[in-house]
Amino acid sequence: YLVSRCSGLWYVKLGKSDENTGVQHMRSIPGITKPHQANLAVLKPNNAAQHIPDGYTFTRWVASMPWWTPLMILAVMALWPALAHAQSRYSTIQAFDALWRWMPFLLKSGFFFNVLISVLAMAIGTFAGVTLGLAQISLYRPIRAIAWYITQLFRNSPWLVLLFIVLLAFPFEVNIFGKIVRIPDWMKGVIGLSFPVMANISEVVRGAVQSVPTAQWEAAESLAFSRRQILWQIILPQCYKRMLPPWMNWYAILTMATPLCSLLGIEELITLSRQAMESEDNHPELLVPFFGFALLLFFAYCYPIARLTIWLERKFAVKL
Repeated sequence: YLVSRCSGLWYVKLGKSDENTGVQHMRSIPGITKPHQANLAVLKPNNAAQHIPDGYTFTRWVASMPWWTPLMILAVMALWPALAHAQSRYSTIQAFDALWRWMPFLLKSGFFFNVLISVLAMAIGTFAGVTLGLAQISLYRPIRAIAWYITQLFRNSPWLVLLFIVLLAFPFEVNIFGKIVRIPDWMKGVIGLSFPVMANISEVVRGAVQSVPTAQWEAAESLAFSRRQILWQIILPQCYKRMLPPWMNWYAILTMATPLCSLLGIEELITLSRQAMESEDNHPELLVPFFGFALLLFFAYCYPIARLTIWLERKFAVKL
């Protein structure tokens, strides 16, 4: 046994010596490591990037936008109706006046449901994703295989297709002890969006666990910790900081994907915006003000999340 202490923590390197050669061989940890190919056991530097997939493309794109982007969007929204006024009797003032009248309704009954759907879908997807991610590092090969298959199935499936499947497959009402309980459409949207979130969070959890050096597992096992104790008391506490930035990144992506629910007839911001324009006689001049307002709402909600995600990624980055 080789025992050393660093930063108040004990690190134990366990090995078995060959009686003939005296060479020490490291023992593999099922679901975490693979058997060493070399004769000597070498603890390579930790590289979390090779375990956790880079999914920050969308967040970096949003975070790279300058602060004056909303002002530029507002300028375009103000100029477009003015240019279209030459071909229509519907003025710019009338278009923005219609938006002003519908704005409280769009915020309260529209964008509120987009946020509600994203929060509930993220909560359900996170709980299921953590369970699925831990199943991918299980000691039992059948469990690892099933968890991997489920992860890859929902991770590589179109979100809109999953929404349609859930909408058509799930009942509109269920009978519980003789009492009929209706399932609203927006709840089906929550369930449909939680499946791809579950699969991606599963990969985040698996990558974060595998990024922890194997010496942590070996040291804990030398102190007679069980596998459950190692996971919940030693490994996972080190993974929270690594999982937080990608988790926030996926929440921003999920929020931007909630308008897909409008294609299923779920009453959220985009659906109610179309209904509001229809009630205003569907003037073409209403398109940019109403959909531009929806764009600004999503930008104002997701831009701070994107900036915070990039900051957390830099703060909690593994420094070698």
